[in-house]
Amino acid sequence: MCHKNTNGRFFLENNNWLREIKQCFDEINEDENCRAVIISGEGKMFTAGIDLSDFIVTAQKVAEKDDVARKAKVFHKIIETYQSSMTSLELCKKPILAAIHSACIGGGVDLITAADIRYCTKDAWFQVKEVEVGLAADVGTLQRLPKVIGSDSLARELCYTARKMNADEALTCGLVSRVFGSYSELIEGALNVAEDIAKKSPVAVQTTKANLIYSRDHTVQEGLDHIKLWNQLNLQSEDLTQAAMGIMTKDENIKFSKL
Repeated sequence: MCHKNTNGRFFLENNNWLREIKQCFDEINEDENCRAVIISGEGKMFTAGIDLSDFIVTAQKVAEKDDVARKAKVFHKIIETYQSSMTSLELCKKPILAAIHSACIGGGVDLITAADIRYCTKDAWFQVKEVEVGLAADVGTLQRLPKVIGSDSLARELCYTARKMNADEALTCGLVSRVFGSYSELIEGALNVAEDIAKKSPVAVQTTKANLIYSRDHTVQEGLDHIKLWNQLNLQSEDLTQAAMGIMTKDENIKFSKL
């Protein structure tokens, strides 16, 4: 289950997080009180990835069907569900920061590459593990990782070999943008950035996220046309007027309305 506590934090059960995360981000997307999100893990590591025991149970159910087309239909639905879970991070209007400590394996890489900003601790390591269990990653890593790190060659090396990438290499290649000395420093740093984002105009921040994602997957001209359509509306927003007045009056404590 996806649980929300009184502090507005969501908790996912380890064995079902890939199934539940879409529900979580669908709720966050509609929460006007939320302006930024931090994903972190409790315990010894960020995540060990997909629970293979869940996959084995599903495979046993599929084995009961005789026809290959009907077996394929079951797996198609499962893959689609997991893909939708990862894509829900991109569809969420709010900026998402991933705070990673220790191991980030398999499905964890799918998750963080769908986030907006990635930080980690110095003991963190990353592994695209699917080939070691006889699978090709199918819920986002193969599509997003090459774009995130900007190196097709390195992405292929990581995905073909399943080797571990440590924090220093992750920083160098751009998988993460900051490395912290400890878990407590990581969370504090992520919270500081999230709070800074939350102070900005939600109209501007959410429009920026939508257009960064759109422009990543389209030509420069298509991206320019896209932001033109958005800003013909947003230039009429009260947020722009408030921000301009704040600059002229040197007021650094402007509070923007919910969106």
